[in-house]
Amino acid sequence: MRLDTSGAEQTTLKRPPLGLALGGGVARGWAHIGALKALLEADIKPDIIAGTSIGALVGGVYLAGKLDVLENWARALNRRRMMSYMDLRWGGSGLMRGDRLARVLKHYLGDTHIEDLDRKYAAVACDLRTGYEVWLQKGLLIDAVRASYALPGAFDPVRVDGRYMIDGALVNPVPVSACRALGAHMVIAVSLNGDAFGPIGSSHELDVDPEDNEKVDPFHLASQSINKLRPDRLLLKSMMGVTPEGKAPKLGSVMMSTLNIVMDRISRSRLAGDPPDVFVAPRIGHIGMMEFTKADELIERGYRAMQHEIPLIQSVIEVLSQIPSGNNT
Repeated sequence: MRLDTSGAEQTTLKRPPLGLALGGGVARGWAHIGALKALLEADIKPDIIAGTSIGALVGGVYLAGKLDVLENWARALNRRRMMSYMDLRWGGSGLMRGDRLARVLKHYLGDTHIEDLDRKYAAVACDLRTGYEVWLQKGLLIDAVRASYALPGAFDPVRVDGRYMIDGALVNPVPVSACRALGAHMVIAVSLNGDAFGPIGSSHELDVDPEDNEKVDPFHLASQSINKLRPDRLLLKSMMGVTPEGKAPKLGSVMMSTLNIVMDRISRSRLAGDPPDVFVAPRIGHIGMMEFTKADELIERGYRAMQHEIPLIQSVIEVLSQIPSGNNT
């Protein structure tokens, strides 16, 4: 409360705490970069960010002040560079060690701690032993990010505080609940799987290239490098190679398709029980979950999807701002 010149009490109005929930979706996560750029262009800055899997990566990098660096790195990815980050191996708890990618993150994020960020942040992961959903809100940012995207079968589980963590998309693909628990009165959710099996909420209209298709094997890039491996790794090649049309899918396709189904079904259930105030679903279902080289298109589609929702976001902010501080529910 404050007094005006006549001595009458006036209610102080301010923007409600804004949360941004960034969903998981492997390579499709580059769309989050475009979504954030659209928000910043409209001078809308989230107070709280909760991210799952690649959503945790993009959200954490943004809060660390490195979003432009990540965008440039993602746009520069090509097949050769993708291969350089795939440290494939046989006999571990994941097909890839993930050390090469971790070195890139370490180079840009350094020893940044979550406590050093200027806004609230949580990376959603899953405790491998108990199956519990875990919100990582302290410690090294790079450790939290790696734990959140540790896809079972692809990467080794990441040990955090004595517990082994795996991909948070298995328990909370679009972490609206985490944003609300951290104090958000308004939540914008960005789902990367909104059109994978049919819409699960409102979405923008965007024409899809008629040449786009869903026949790309998600581990196609990995299979190309495996073609050059030693004979003792032919088993790995047979598991991850490109699936000929009409044949049974191989391990890579099964892993990515399974993750897609899990995220879609869990997202539908959780968003029905705890819907966001604004739901953003870029039209990216035609892009494979391992197509990291399509950053240009993904960033553009994420940008356009969020830009389409900016008027709604601004109107919701205006309405909630009329509620006196302390009375938001």
